[in-house]
Amino acid sequence: MAEYEACILGIRIAVDMNIKEIFVIGDSDLLIHQVQGEWSTKNVKILLYLHFVKELCKKFTNIEFKHVPRIQNEFTDAPATLSSMIQHPDKNYIDPIEVEIKDQHDYYFHVDEEPDSKMWYHDIKIFLETREYLKNVNNSQKRALRRLANHFFLNGEVLYRRTHTWVC
Repeated sequence: MAEYEACILGIRIAVDMNIKEIFVIGDSDLLIHQVQGEWSTKNVKILLYLHFVKELCKKFTNIEFKHVPRIQNEFTDAPATLSSMIQHPDKNYIDPIEVEIKDQHDYYFHVDEEPDSKMWYHDIKIFLETREYLKNVNNSQKRALRRLANHFFLNGEVLYRRTHTWVC
């Protein structure tokens, strides 16, 4: 159930960010194969989670799931390693870990303004907002802008860099 809850959290974050295509990598062989419909379950508690994940999947134009063994996935292995190091006084109950999503980023890159007083990402952001090119640009510049824009997405006013994997 914990694997499903983590997956649901990750997928819901992607839905909230209006992401339409996602590649989910998980180390739970059971979860991945159940979501893909390759394996079934009779466990009523798991069925509810499975149904909810499948409902969330409908919100994407393309969603793929891939199983990666934990030993090959450091992102997935880190929480498991941390939880194994905690001494629990009562082995039957573990307090839930609270995850807080902050409005302000914990880190940022400092980039000075360009000579034209616009930030380095200005043209990319305008292109993503309007899908229109700036005036007086040639075909080579348009192609370069399209390539650059493929590596970013907007969520409201914030420009994010796309990564190649989404782990949940």
